[in-house]
Amino acid sequence: MNLPAAIVPSRLDDLLGRARREVDEGRLPGFQLAVGFEGEVVFAEAYGDARDDARFHTYSAVKPTVSLTVLELAAEGWLSLDDPVASILPTFGTKGKERITVSQVLLHKGGFPAAPMAPRIAIDRSARLQRYSSWHTTWEPGTRFEYHPSSAHWVLADVIEEVSGRPFADVITERLMEPAGQPRWLAIPEAEQGDITDVYCVGEPIDPAEFEAHFGVALPVTEVTDDALTSFNDPGVRALGQPGGGGITSASGFASWYQAILHDDGEILRPEVKQDALTVVRQTHQDHMGVAANRTHAFILAGDDGRANGRGHGHSVSPMTFGHGGARGQLAWADPVSGVSFGFMTHGLERHRLHEARRSVALSTRAGLLTTPVD
Repeated sequence: MNLPAAIVPSRLDDLLGRARREVDEGRLPGFQLAVGFEGEVVFAEAYGDARDDARFHTYSAVKPTVSLTVLELAAEGWLSLDDPVASILPTFGTKGKERITVSQVLLHKGGFPAAPMAPRIAIDRSARLQRYSSWHTTWEPGTRFEYHPSSAHWVLADVIEEVSGRPFADVITERLMEPAGQPRWLAIPEAEQGDITDVYCVGEPIDPAEFEAHFGVALPVTEVTDDALTSFNDPGVRALGQPGGGGITSASGFASWYQAILHDDGEILRPEVKQDALTVVRQTHQDHMGVAANRTHAFILAGDDGRANGRGHGHSVSPMTFGHGGARGQLAWADPVSGVSFGFMTHGLERHRLHEARRSVALSTRAGLLTTPVD
């Protein structure tokens, strides 16, 4: 690939050197890395045992595709973001969930962060709808932010299905992926999974005392466990297309899709939807780490409060940088000021939370400097 003149080669070398160090020093088995600029992917590399023609698990980095689809349907009048979810999915309206709105679900303000949805239930929509009736809230909806790893986006997926009358992954593919030049990211048929790289866990878990000493808070208990993440190796789980974390793409897919969204002039998103999703912060409650969430209805914005690194965006990007990472270090974002988009994917799932955080910040910080001339 011929680098655009705006990309500083020494800055790219620094980024690559930092990424390769993870493999060379034995922390990761391999990775894909891609840089987008001026509407296209201008650099991509697979290193270690990662193949350049492989696809990887996005985990939560797929969430914006679901959220944007809901925003588009709302803009067309199929629903209102202020609608109670129960007015669309009646079985949801039980046990403290009666007044939760679609907007609150998009913003992780619904109060049901750990509600369970096993794959054996999720595969049957009627069983999913029935499962919602058993879910209960653990705090007052709308009063705080707590990340919903999977539950919120199952609800959003079923909202898409209910108002469109079609499978949610098909609707997302047709509205958000194909117009951006991307293939399906969710619900990959088993016959089409041959290029997907299995994941496995690497490293030793962080000691809870070390985590608390460094971050100042207790190590959180979460559903995002080693077993939960490696269960995505199951062909049936991949075919299911878990909407909160079951995406499949490459680092180039990330970089390319974010370029398409960044440069979209109405072919993918309505202008008012793009404006809302890329710029309007609607969630500023602090997360468990004490960092303001800084979320739009679809993305996490870097923000100008000096805490962009706590949101996975690194130290060097502009406040308007938008994106959404995935479990154990999958990175995807775009910076409207520099014009750079960045994708990083690995099949080695780092158990040590501090090592993962340091790597993510280091890579995003270096990627954010790619168009910054060397002094």
